[in-house]
Amino acid sequence: MATITGIDHVQLAMPIGSEGIARAFFTGILGLVEIEKPAHLAVRGGVWFQCGSTQLHLGGDPDFVAAKKAHPAFLVDSVDGVLQRLRDNGVEGTGEEPVAGRQRAVFFDPFGNRLELIAQP
Repeated sequence: MATITGIDHVQLAMPIGSEGIARAFFTGILGLVEIEKPAHLAVRGGVWFQCGSTQLHLGGDPDFVAAKKAHPAFLVDSVDGVLQRLRDNGVEGTGEEPVAGRQRAVFFDPFGNRLELIAQP
């Protein structure tokens, strides 16, 4: 039987033409590295980032609605450290109850998509 072995990428939506805002936030504040989109997909716009062994893709949506519940959870070495970096850049984050003893927090990207931080095990 074929099995699922992992997650290659997570896609979030953003308003069309917001690549600069995405770069400023995901690279400038969060520190993710932008990766080149394949040429045949780059014509559609959007921007991709490497996040550990997984990629985060942001694509423009003409009918954009922020994801307020569905979200990626970023593994971090310090939830408090990333929260402080966010606050230093005018982004508010909120601590959440731990899960399995791991510290967590949530915040929102500039488009209103929910994002989570979770301490590495």
